[in-house]
Amino acid sequence: MLRRRSGVSAWIGLVLGCFLVNVALQTPVSAAATFPQKGKPIQMILGFAAGGSSDVGARLLARGMEKELGTSVVVVNKPGAGGQVGYTELVRAKPDGYTIGNVNFPSAISSYLDPARKAVFTKSSFQLLALHVVDPGVIAVRAESRFKSVKDVIDAAKAAPLKVSITTTGIKTHEHFAILKLQQMTGAQFAMVHFAQGSVPAIMAVLGGKIDVECDNVGDLLPHVQSGAMRILGVMDDEESPFYPGVKTFAEQGYKLYSSSSRGFAAPQGTPKEVVQVLSQAIKKVVATEEHKKKMTEMGLTLRYMDTDQFGKYWDENEKMLTELMPLAKD
Repeated sequence: MLRRRSGVSAWIGLVLGCFLVNVALQTPVSAAATFPQKGKPIQMILGFAAGGSSDVGARLLARGMEKELGTSVVVVNKPGAGGQVGYTELVRAKPDGYTIGNVNFPSAISSYLDPARKAVFTKSSFQLLALHVVDPGVIAVRAESRFKSVKDVIDAAKAAPLKVSITTTGIKTHEHFAILKLQQMTGAQFAMVHFAQGSVPAIMAVLGGKIDVECDNVGDLLPHVQSGAMRILGVMDDEESPFYPGVKTFAEQGYKLYSSSSRGFAAPQGTPKEVVQVLSQAIKKVVATEEHKKKMTEMGLTLRYMDTDQFGKYWDENEKMLTELMPLAKD
């Protein structure tokens, strides 16, 4: 009798063990197969104000992702501290794939490289999905400005130190680094005004005559240039922008200055790999569509897709470069 019970117990244990092994083997497939749940929205956190080029690009991508994923992708603006407010909320979110967010260079990196910012994140806090855009830097002025070239602006800032005002979208943003580098190269001294809420209030200040020069991105200024309200003086890239034909690069004007805003997307670290793959593939498919390419071009946004691995290497390269530039950004 005792032997029979032992045999039954062993049989039950064997069946249970096989069941558990089968469940374990099927779990990763189930995670991908059930994500996203029908009707459950995905939140896309954006650390910049509505209306800027980061916001526009994110919303265009979100619309495309909705079609690919079969659920709503809701952009939630959390501006402040040059994107740091949004990044912080992203990394603190539940890592289940239902919260993703925009990560911009250099702000995402410079935030944690600067001890004074007390960032709660580093690269390892993010599960990278894909790079979406590389938007070259520019400087621009309102249409009636006396400045007609990059040289005009630099000469004025040299002749009257700290009198020519110029915008950035926050301390240690790509605009800030670009201006610091330009000052180092030329001896000019600008009065920098930092707009941590993003490009929109900075542009309004320039158009309102409160600030002399706008340091921004190709994409942010396109509608204002097309309307005739602003003029681009120079592009911080190695080639002229197709969106501003005839506008010379900084290098063509004698100043070898290169700067851009790179914009990608990430999930909180700990998000299941299978879910990350679903999100990454959705972005890849959207970026490849002619509809998305057309809309991005209409908005003046330069697509530059990188997958998860490429994005990671690009992050490392930018972190190395910014580590070398950080000593310039003392104010």
